Amino acid sequence: MRRTRVAFGSPLLVAVLIVGIGGNVAWGQVDASPREDVPSALDSPTGKGLPEPLIDTDELRSGGPPPDGIPAIDEPRLDRVDDVDWLDPEEPVLAFALGDEARAYPVRILIWHEIVNDAVDGVPVAITYCPLCNSAIAFDRRVGPRVLDFGTSGLLHRSDLVMYDRQTESLWPQFDGRAVAGVLTGTELTALPVSTVSWREWRNAHPEGRVLSRDTGHSRPYGDNPYPGYDQESDRPFLYSGSIDRRLPPKSRVVGIDDGERGVAVRWKSLQRRRVIELTTARGPVSVWWRPGTASALDAGTVSAGTDVGAAQAFSPDVDGKTLHFEADGEGFRDRETGSTWDFFGRATAGPLAGTSLDPVTHLDSFWFAWAAFHPDTRIVRR
Repeated sequence: MRRTRVAFGSPLLVAVLIVGIGGNVAWGQVDASPREDVPSALDSPTGKGLPEPLIDTDELRSGGPPPDGIPAIDEPRLDRVDDVDWLDPEEPVLAFALGDEARAYPVRILIWHEIVNDAVDGVPVAITYCPLCNSAIAFDRRVGPRVLDFGTSGLLHRSDLVMYDRQTESLWPQFDGRAVAGVLTGTELTALPVSTVSWREWRNAHPEGRVLSRDTGHSRPYGDNPYPGYDQESDRPFLYSGSIDRRLPPKSRVVGIDDGERGVAVRWKSLQRRRVIELTTARGPVSVWWRPGTASALDAGTVSAGTDVGAAQAFSPDVDGKTLHFEADGEGFRDRETGSTWDFFGRATAGPLAGTSLDPVTHLDSFWFAWAAFHPDTRIVRR
């Protein structure tokens, strides 16, 4: 097994709160499991002693940097909302909540690191972002008795970030959420709901939340976009091998929902026009919402200067055994059954259902080419 890697920092402490300089903090983390003396798929996906890979390994392409050349954040520090004066209102952040904790992970940081190994409400999670696919996915890092932590392999699969776990050095394409090569081949991670919204939207909804700090231990030009102009709809994605589903332009934005069967892709342009689209999926009804005010991270030379592409959320509309139907109402949303008003995070703020929260549905905002590559039988909603 490969042992030489970029230094990962000191071991993470369990249930310890460390107060940092300038008011930021490193919340209690969860120890990852120890490294295992097993063959490394990072060295060779088809190496001796490893299971047969689940993909054609010829589709694995070097993205340029070596393993950990794009360094994951392993000891994330968090800022209080009131202390954050370095984000512009329309900047995109990854919104993640678990238990009583709500966190924002600014894309201006994730675009340089792609993975944050964190613990939220005591649960070890990986917050991941692939700029080439414009995809944010959160995972539970627990797999059986193991607690994994992840690094960037330097490889791409269909232009998607390929992670590796540091315990066995198995390979995990972000979109798959499963190990496709290595000792853990076939093992799947549990995806958790995460959405990309504007800093203004998240800050107003979570004044007591915490924000990933720029104090990452690395020196990067946070705020600059290293992929200017990358989100042009008709352009071919970087280092993509194979055919592209031509039902939509390659970099059309979609909201992807895995319904357990074919998968569903809601075209972003339809959502921008309608603001609310209701779906019937194999796992039940889903209500998808859109609001303006969030910049594209991949458009201009700086993350905050991108075109306003807006943001999307997806919820189960079932409340107390009844299915609600929603429509846009000014800056918020309203259900037709009770007339209650709801904020963009699915919380009823006024009316008979005030105080009620909708259950988020795990969804993926991404470019069409990537969603279609991993969900080739997906149906498209274009209303």
